[in-house]
Parts: sequence; C-alpha cells; structure tokens
Amino acid sequence: MKIRLLGVLIFLCLFYLSANAQVKDKSALAGSILADSRLDTIQARGLKLLSGFSAGTSYNEVWIRDFNTFIKGSLKVHPKEKVKEMLLMFFKIQGDDGNIVDGVVDSARAGVGYQYRYSKLLPGWAAHKNTVETDQESSLIQAVKKYIDVTGDRSILFEVIGAKTVLQRIEDAFAYIQKDRWSAKYGLVTGATTIDWGDVQPETGWGVAINDKTKWAIDIYDNAMYVIAIHDFMAMKPQDYQTKQNWTTIANTIKTNVRKHLWMTSAQKYRPHIYMNGSPFSKDFNEDEILYSGGSICAILAGFNTPAEVKEINKQLLAAAAKDKYATIGKTVYPAYPAAQFPNMHPYIYQNAGDWTWFGGRMIAALIANGQAKEAYQELIPMVDRAIAHKGFYEWYDVQTGAPKGSGDFRGEAGVLFDAITVLKQWAIKNK
Repeated sequence: MKIRLLGVLIFLCLFYLSANAQVKDKSALAGSILADSRLDTIQARGLKLLSGFSAGTSYNEVWIRDFNTFIKGSLKVHPKEKVKEMLLMFFKIQGDDGNIVDGVVDSARAGVGYQYRYSKLLPGWAAHKNTVETDQESSLIQAVKKYIDVTGDRSILFEVIGAKTVLQRIEDAFAYIQKDRWSAKYGLVTGATTIDWGDVQPETGWGVAINDKTKWAIDIYDNAMYVIAIHDFMAMKPQDYQTKQNWTTIANTIKTNVRKHLWMTSAQKYRPHIYMNGSPFSKDFNEDEILYSGGSICAILAGFNTPAEVKEINKQLLAAAAKDKYATIGKTVYPAYPAAQFPNMHPYIYQNAGDWTWFGGRMIAALIANGQAKEAYQELIPMVDRAIAHKGFYEWYDVQTGAPKGSGDFRGEAGVLFDAITVLKQWAIKNK
C-alpha cells in the first residue's frame, strides 16, 4: 500500500513539474511574441494599405475572394457603413440562380476579356465571374460573418435587395452550389480542374472560363470553403430563422465524404482531384503525389482534421518548403506540375509552386487552434521578414530567387498577415 501511494505521489510530482514547465514555456513564448516589433510594423503597414478595396495595383476590381481575407483590417480604417456597402454590392449583382460574381468594378474601368454583367440594382458598376472557380459564394458568406464579428451589426442580414433579404440571398447562393456545382455521386462540391485554390485551367487559352476542354473535378479547397461558409451562416443567422434546408446536416455529410473520398489515410494528405469526366493529365502522371497547401489549410480551418493530422500536414508543408531556398509554407504545391501537364502555367510560376502568403498566413490561426502556438510563431516569421525586406505586400514570391511577383500593394497578403498577427497576439496575451 505504501509503495503504491509513493508511486502516486511521484507521478503527481512529475505531472506538476511538467505542467509548470509548460506554463513557463508558454509564458516565455508569449513574451517573445508581444515584444516582437516586427509584428507591430507589419500590422501598421497593412492598415495603411487597406485604405482601398481593390486587390492590388494590378487589379481595378474588388474581388470577393480577396476582400474576404482583408475585411477585418478594412474595418479598422473604414466606417462600417462603407465596408457594409461594399459587401452589399455583391448581393445587388447576384445572379438569378444565386451565383456570386468574382469581382465588381467601376463600369468605366471594365477591361477586355471578361464577360461583364450589369444590374439595375447596382448602377455604374460592372461585374464578372471566373467560372472555373467555386469559391465566390463561400467567400462572400464568410466575409459577411467577419463583418458581423467585428462590428456586431447584424442588420446587414435583413437588408432588402430586390425584394429579398441578405439572409435569403445567402441561401440562394448555397442553392446555386447544390444545383450547379454538386456531385450527387460523391456528395461533394465540384469545379473545373485548377491548381489547388487557383483559377486557371491546364489547357492553353483563356483559362478562367469554362469551355469545351474543361475537366470537371472535386477538390478539397472548394469543399472546405463551402463548409466554413455553412458554419458561418448557421452561427450568424437568428435562432428563429427557418432555413430552406438543414445546412448543418449538409456540412456534416460533406465532411464525411471528404474523409471518405479525398483524404488519403496512408499518405496523411488530401488527394488533389477526383475527376468527373476524365483527367486532363496523361495516364503516366501520378497527380496524387502532389501536396496542396492552400486547400489543406482551409480543410483544417473547416474542422476536417484531428490535431495529430494537423501536425502531420504541417510537417509536410515544412518539408515541401525546405525543397526551395526561398519558400515558406505558402508554397502552393509540391512538386510543381510539369509544363507538359499544365501548359497554361509553367512550374514555379504563379499558382504552380509560387509562394503565397495569402494562403500560408492562414495556417497560423489553424496551428494556434490546434495547440501549436510555437510552430505558428516560427512559421509566421519568414513571411513577416519577407514583407519587411521588400517594404511592401506582394501577390506571390518566386521560391527559387525570392523575388516578389505579381501585383504590388496586394491587400490579400496584408489582410492575412494582419489577421494572423492578431490571433497570435491574442494567444500571447492569454498566456503571458
């Protein structure tokens, strides 16, 4: 009896010492985070850039997939009424079938190439939709949730636009996905074949629009974004609001089907695509070997993975980044698609293994939510240092040379870094 009691006492002492050491480690980490002036610098620079709403210097449009990622920062520098007005624009030019456009632009600045749509509800503006994507509807709904989270202003849900409330229009957007971007066979969201979260098809030509070469597919990004949007809608809608469908059940079913069809247990990663009408790639090309970073990160944020799986995904992202001198966890894919397989976007260009803080930065909140604050801080710093070194925010970076590429003044990067640092500081304040 005495021996057993002694064993229990030893166990309790060791447990106490271990727990106390963990608290001290957290406190030290929290102190380092709160004392890191680089984080303050990036947030200050980010807010200065977020004085506008277009995606960056290369774009005239306000893109909803971008706006969704910098809206919290926008609300720090704009009156909520202005931000609300920008969100409502997308509902005012919503399609009759419920679809949401990618970008809205002053009619006088509408360029060539896109098929523009117009609405009497939004005079003076034009809009277009990159039809290969299936994330516009999800992005808008997520942005509305962020607006409410920051402002507490739920009146946006009851704004009447063309005889419909925003609540009704959100469900119309969901319904569009269920009707036009849905595989009954797999119970999952569909879209055109692109690289991870990208908006360009493999074949040469105008890659952002559905055409006779389009290969329909299922990927993790579209499904994760849709489930996040459903969760957001259910969290912000009034409790007594009667939905048209049981969206929670649909979200849970998608998660089950993602685990069944897209998650490869042995490899501990997501399959890039399931094809509906054949693959655009040659038979000897093993696409399943490719790691998708952005879609994997969004899947974690959607709650598709266990903490142990999150650690493994993060380990793989770090290993992929280590393959190139200037890469971070934001490198879109590893390995890159060969030019022969993806002629519309050669290796290490843009979404084909370019490095995007716009997505890599989202991993920070995912890691913190899964008990990996130390890793979150360590993996954020290379992205922060890069932005400071280049004295600005850029669309993407060349992983082989480190050179900034694409649009300058890219608000997506600024917004994601602002949010990541905010979450990291919140963790530090709680654990200091």
